[in-house]
Amino acid sequence: MQQHERGAFADLLTDVMAYYGKDVSEFLLGVWWNACESFDMSQVSKAIQKHACDPERGQFAPKVADVVRALQGTSTDRAALAWGKVLEAMSAVGAYTDVVFDDPAIHAVIEDLGGWPKVCRTEVAELSYVQHRFQVAHKAYTERGQFDYQRRLAGDRSPDHEYSSRGIPLPRPALVGNRDSAIAVLKNGAVAGKTLITSLPKQAMQLLANTTTAQEQRA
Repeated sequence: MQQHERGAFADLLTDVMAYYGKDVSEFLLGVWWNACESFDMSQVSKAIQKHACDPERGQFAPKVADVVRALQGTSTDRAALAWGKVLEAMSAVGAYTDVVFDDPAIHAVIEDLGGWPKVCRTEVAELSYVQHRFQVAHKAYTERGQFDYQRRLAGDRSPDHEYSSRGIPLPRPALVGNRDSAIAVLKNGAVAGKTLITSLPKQAMQLLANTTTAQEQRA
């Protein structure tokens, strides 16, 4: 939803809560808006209608979690759908092409599994095991909410520096899933991997050496 739709969204939420005999405070409106802002107004309206028609849950006023669940599914559902997307890309794109998925959690999990080429070359006999690892990790990242991830999953090609040193642009990645969401993943991700690995500075090394020497002398 766009910011200019906030008034219409407030009217919708007020009408819905009035149906259940409840009021809408500014705080409650803010919570609902933050949770639903990434969805279309029509999607939110349909999800609320679906809740109201539910024979069991529809007896009670909807909560944010009810509507988000209807719009996104559970984290287990999303993990299963994400694996299906990866499985399709493995055969359609292949190990040699860079890929950008429309889900940052997919990027984080594939990095954990050893990278895009390795995942693509998974033996058929190991697919069920990799699928299990993928879905468990994807669920964990999704439920965490915020995490770092690599903006593009590199295929089995020459390293980036070989392109830049020759003034050659990096090969275009294949966008998997919703195009706009994949571009957002590419834009917001990190160049390096999600785990920061650095070397200990010389000053810290010297301090460590001095501390070790002092401990040995006292021993």
